[in-house]
Amino acid sequence: MADHVEYKRNSEIPGLVLSEARFSSFSFGRHYHLDYHVGLITDGVQRQALNGETVYLTPGTIQLMPPGEIHDGNSAGDDAYTLKTFRVSAELLRDVTQELTGRDQFSALGGAVLQDVSLSLQLARLHQSLRDGLNTDPLFAESQWLMLLGQLFAQARMVKPDFVKGSLSAIQWQRVRDYCNEHLAEKISLEELAALCGLERFHFLKLFKHTVGMTPHAWLVRLRLERACVLLSHTQWELTQIAQEMGFYDQSHFNRAFKQAFGVAPSRY
Repeated sequence: MADHVEYKRNSEIPGLVLSEARFSSFSFGRHYHLDYHVGLITDGVQRQALNGETVYLTPGTIQLMPPGEIHDGNSAGDDAYTLKTFRVSAELLRDVTQELTGRDQFSALGGAVLQDVSLSLQLARLHQSLRDGLNTDPLFAESQWLMLLGQLFAQARMVKPDFVKGSLSAIQWQRVRDYCNEHLAEKISLEELAALCGLERFHFLKLFKHTVGMTPHAWLVRLRLERACVLLSHTQWELTQIAQEMGFYDQSHFNRAFKQAFGVAPSRY
C-alpha cells in the first residue's frame, strides 16, 4: 500500500488541525513544530530519535510533543504504521489550559510519552469524529475535547484541572432543559449551554454531571430519543422527518442511536 497522509480542519474547534497518515517507506527527517502535537500510533510501530534516545511508539501510545522539540520518525521495520495527530495552535492551547486550570499554562506544557490503551482509543474515536466534519455533533466534540485533554495533561502531570464541586442551580437547570426542548432540531453546542448558565464550558460540564448524573451530550441524545418515541406513537411521520426534527443528522444516525437505546430499530417501535 502506498504511503498516504491527509490533513483536515474542524469548524467546531478553530486552531486545531487533524492529520492521519499511513507510512511504510516515508521517513520524517529531523524537524520541529511551532504548534503542540498530540500523536497516536494506532497500528504498527514508529521509531523516533528524540533527545539523544531512540523511542518506539506502539499502539496505545500517546505522545505529547511541544513546540521546538527536534525529532524524526520512521517505520521501525518493514511494516507500515498509522499515525493520527492533533496539531494544536498556541492560541487554542492557551484557551484550553485557561479553561481547565484558570491559568495560561501553554509555556509549561512539555513533552511526554504515555502508554494508556483506553485513553488512546478515546482520543482516536474523537479524532475520527472530528475528521468526519459535517457529521460531528458540536456538543459531543467540545465536551470530549475538553475532558480528554484535561485527563491527558493531568495524567502527564503537566496541569492540574480545577476541582469543581457543587451543582447547577434550579434556575440554571431549567434554562438548559427549556433551551434543549426548544432547539432539538438544531445543533446545540457546549458553549451555548454553558452561556445560559453564565459559566465556562469546563465548569459547566462538571456541574452538569454532578447535577444530572450524565454528560450533557448523553442527556441530550436521550431527550431526542424519548421525544422521537412520542412522535412514533402519535404521528404518521416518516422516519426521515422524525430524525430531522429530533436533530439527528440522517436516518442512519437515528436508527443506530435508537437501537442502541431501546434494542430495536425505530421502525419496530
